[in-house]
Amino acid sequence: MTTKKLSDIPVSVLDLVPILDGKTAADSFANTVDLARHVERLGYARYWMAEHHNMAGIASSATVVLIGHVAGATKSIKVGSGGIMLPNHAPLVVAEQFGTLATLYPNRIELGLGRAPGTDQVTAHALRRDLRGSVEDFPQNVMEVKTFLGPPEKGARVRAVPGEGTNVPMYILGSSTFGAQLAGILGLPYAFASHFAPSHLKAALHMYRESFQAIGDLKKPYAIACVNAVAADTTQEALFLSTTMYQSFINVVRGTGKTMQPPVKSMDGLWDDQERYAVQQMLRYSFVGDAKTVQEEMQAFVEETGVDELMVASHIYDQEARKRSYEILAGFFKASENKDSAPNNDALETINP
Repeated sequence: MTTKKLSDIPVSVLDLVPILDGKTAADSFANTVDLARHVERLGYARYWMAEHHNMAGIASSATVVLIGHVAGATKSIKVGSGGIMLPNHAPLVVAEQFGTLATLYPNRIELGLGRAPGTDQVTAHALRRDLRGSVEDFPQNVMEVKTFLGPPEKGARVRAVPGEGTNVPMYILGSSTFGAQLAGILGLPYAFASHFAPSHLKAALHMYRESFQAIGDLKKPYAIACVNAVAADTTQEALFLSTTMYQSFINVVRGTGKTMQPPVKSMDGLWDDQERYAVQQMLRYSFVGDAKTVQEEMQAFVEETGVDELMVASHIYDQEARKRSYEILAGFFKASENKDSAPNNDALETINP
């Protein structure tokens, strides 16, 4: 088997749209547009934002609105969801929203779907009002969305307008083998959340590849792994910047909500041994250091997993340092012209040659 090199694969961005300590959500949105324009110039393939709710440090709750905002502020980069948490939404509404986006920004909108609520149970109830639906309905709901976005069905009593016929590219997201198997069975691209749930990565990739069926346009599996990265001009600077990431994940471990904190000189006193171990386990696939260090570690990761694309989340407080990190990373990967970034070029069959 030929070993993949970073320079052979594309790189993308997952933006959680963090709210910085002392700043506002409006500042976050401005930073997101600034970053999206920056990585577009650098040749990143896609720019995804994730749906979260009731979290003081994340401003991406209205994910669809932000996708439209970023698409309108950029020119060619693919913009999408990493992801839309389908249990929170009626499939028809999702299809109408993304059909509208795809009509406004042709060939640029992507729909990543997840089966978690993206929040706690109380907030999930506030979102849905009725919890009779469950994550077990996810496969059926995915198929409904796919049908609504597909070719018009003669005699259909319910249609997504706009939506039908747009064939918005769909991705299944996951942090376990459940989504991996579903993506394989449906012949869809798969994105794994190894940036916070690393323990099932290898099993999920194996499950996806083993279960993959080329029943649609995708003729072979296409796997994306999301990882964390903090790159800087020196390893010392990167280690300093990375303390923001550690503080953010302490909040996850504790179940507390805080805005993104600035970096600190030392984490001593900010976590106990048990919390430190838990955070380090969650951040197993995090790459921190200067260009040489991060490149070598990312290359080893790609060789180990065989993924087709890396998607990078960067928990960096300072906006310029964040942009610099993505600038360093861009030099490792295959630059994208964005019009050629989706897997339906190299990985899809040409239907009408």
